[in-house]
Amino acid sequence: MIALDPAANRPQFINVRVKRQDGPGQEPYWQLFKIDYEPELNVITVLQRIAALSKTSDGKKVTPVVWDCGCLEEVCGACTMQINGRVRQSCSALVDTLLKDNADELVLEPMSKFPVLRDLMVDRRRLFKALEKVKAWVPVDSYYNMGPGERQLRAAQEQNYPLSQCMSCGCCVDACPQYNKIELERKKDETDEEFAKREQEAWDKGFVGPHAISQAMLFNNHPTGKSIAGERLDALTAPGGIQACGNAQNCVAVCPKEIPLTTSIARAGRATTIHTIKKWFEK
Repeated sequence: MIALDPAANRPQFINVRVKRQDGPGQEPYWQLFKIDYEPELNVITVLQRIAALSKTSDGKKVTPVVWDCGCLEEVCGACTMQINGRVRQSCSALVDTLLKDNADELVLEPMSKFPVLRDLMVDRRRLFKALEKVKAWVPVDSYYNMGPGERQLRAAQEQNYPLSQCMSCGCCVDACPQYNKIELERKKDETDEEFAKREQEAWDKGFVGPHAISQAMLFNNHPTGKSIAGERLDALTAPGGIQACGNAQNCVAVCPKEIPLTTSIARAGRATTIHTIKKWFEK
């Protein structure tokens, strides 16, 4: 149990249990660290304190824990990990709040749906490949002045703005029961090109994820982006598309930006159905 300071009624130190892994495909293991308590810490600061100590709670010298981060203000999406069993952004996870739920220790684990590179850092390339699959961008032919674009209704702007806040953090896919981990082993004598092709084929068969579905709906509702709406809907009806969603609604429950992902999924379901029926009649 954490020792309490009777005068301040707060912990004197914090136990932090970290699930570590020395490299891709290696066996994970747990290490316990102890740091002095400070008010208003976030999990990133806790990891920085652990890195400065570089020793476990029993005094064993170890390499610093590896994690990923960027902006430290819940914008870049890089610092996602599982904290006390729930996937979230570690920069906005406040220790004082976490200790109210579990006063004994903080438990840090890497995301469960991506291959671990080392410790708490994972390979999220599949997440971004899904955005490429649905062409989550606004296409332009050139950059010369083509005059004013199509006017957007206020209702459309209000519908699009929440979707535009997606930072590709991966919380939604890590909580999704239909999004399964894909981790391939390199075959003997397999070239980089052959392995990359096999990896891409495996990703294409897996569920594209709620983040990609929501971004497809965002750009299909954009004045310029809608010019390739059909291509995005084709991607969402391909293997691993909208039909793979089980509507568990875990994604919307863990999204740090509170993006209405299930609303996007419902819109995508209707749009892809109409798109498919139209294609039948065009044949």
